[in-house]
Amino acid sequence: MEEGTSKSPSNCASTVDYGDADPFQWDTREDCQVRQILDRVADKWSLLVIALLENRRLRFTELRREIDGVSQRMLTVTLRHLERDGLVKRTVHPVVPPRVEYELTPLGGTLHATIQSLVNWTEQHQREIAEAREAYDKKEAAAI
Repeated sequence: MEEGTSKSPSNCASTVDYGDADPFQWDTREDCQVRQILDRVADKWSLLVIALLENRRLRFTELRREIDGVSQRMLTVTLRHLERDGLVKRTVHPVVPPRVEYELTPLGGTLHATIQSLVNWTEQHQREIAEAREAYDKKEAAAI
């Protein structure tokens, strides 16, 4: 084994010094924790759940109604993953029938702020992206 190489299969750090720019910061190996977290929080259902839970609690049925196209199973899986990661809190109220509400944890709230920054960037640059797509499509069509 090369000197400086970790024997741990879950270590996704590079053994080469790239200074501040580490091309392996989002390692593509499935056992990399950073990759797993990014995969979880960046999927479309998680992003929508986190956005909808900003500053409010919602019941499962309310979330499902608000998220167009999500199946009951996919929403259940998404909420369980977000709860496991500490981003969403699930509260079961002892009434008949049981009432279950979901809300962001403080950690989930910090992620919401990050997601909002990405949404803001997208809104600010959507015109430029649309123009770039149009130019690319014209170039591709001309090449055919």
